[in-house]
Amino acid sequence: MSSTDNIFSDGEVAELDLQIITSGGRRIPAQSSVLAAASPVLESIIERPRKRRSSEKTIRILGVPCDAVSAFVQFLCSSKCGEEQLEKHGIHLLALSHVYLVPQLKQRCIKGLVDRLTIENVVDVLQLARLCDAPDLYLKCMKLLSVNFMKVEETEGWKFLQFNDPWLELEIMQFIDEAELRKKRTRRLREEQKLYLQLSEAMHCLEHICQEGCTIVGPSHMDPTKKKLPCSKFTTCQGLQLLIRHFAMCKKRVNGNCLRCKRMWQLLRLHSSICDQPEECAVPLCRQFKLKVQQKRDDARWKLLVRKVVSAKAMSSLSLPKRKREEEEPRMKKMNHPQMRSFSLQAFSEGLEAAT
Repeated sequence: MSSTDNIFSDGEVAELDLQIITSGGRRIPAQSSVLAAASPVLESIIERPRKRRSSEKTIRILGVPCDAVSAFVQFLCSSKCGEEQLEKHGIHLLALSHVYLVPQLKQRCIKGLVDRLTIENVVDVLQLARLCDAPDLYLKCMKLLSVNFMKVEETEGWKFLQFNDPWLELEIMQFIDEAELRKKRTRRLREEQKLYLQLSEAMHCLEHICQEGCTIVGPSHMDPTKKKLPCSKFTTCQGLQLLIRHFAMCKKRVNGNCLRCKRMWQLLRLHSSICDQPEECAVPLCRQFKLKVQQKRDDARWKLLVRKVVSAKAMSSLSLPKRKREEEEPRMKKMNHPQMRSFSLQAFSEGLEAAT
């Protein structure tokens, strides 16, 4: 490094009063005050009393390539580190920045190593991240390793790790197991959320059928046969209408031997648990279910299901565009008018006591 790299703000050339000695014996001149200001570790070394006052100031930085030490000293003096230097000496510069407490360089090295992670070097970088207290880099390495574990197993770095650091190998295997458990838990939660959304849509669809009518089922004052086309509002509408018609005509319902009728009964009970206006609700038996709940409390599992469906229903409503929500509100108020609430299926009220 030339003396022109060390210039004071007033234009005077700084006095190079210290020598950095590398593993290869190279001597790199530097100014002690600049190094002390950049690194508290170097500051303590520089201020340490020397055995001989006449001896020159020297600091040995060993165990890393000479060019890496040169790039490190250059950063201490100028706060600059090029991409080419990070490409060649990123691992060594991270180690030096950690040992000598230079956080700015450490962050640059971490970012550079994250961008340059490969299957071939991930084990080496992981070991260094663990030693240098770099949690972000450590987590990136773990994620890359867990996703590509079959390929990483074939690398020399992994074979070396197995023989020399079994504790880190165990740590990696535990991380992979936990990652698989997280994936399974996430899939299960997504499936549950999908079920709650389907039940929420079924509640909306049930209100739609009972209030507006659809292709084959509707209120008594409306003729559902006038609508021939499939319902475009809900994907579950046609199936729910068939379930309602089956419930109305099923002879096994009274004895409780029909699974389809039990499913319909659960949907009606779920709607009643969610509905906050049972006196004005157009869905059959909503008020009757409310009265039965007051007499007999629901179990904890049913309450949890209700909360999940209510949450899914709220989220689905919020996901609608604002204009569509504003259009839905007056329509719902109109459908809750007393003249719109009579429903044609008398079998609902007939089977209340038998099914519950």
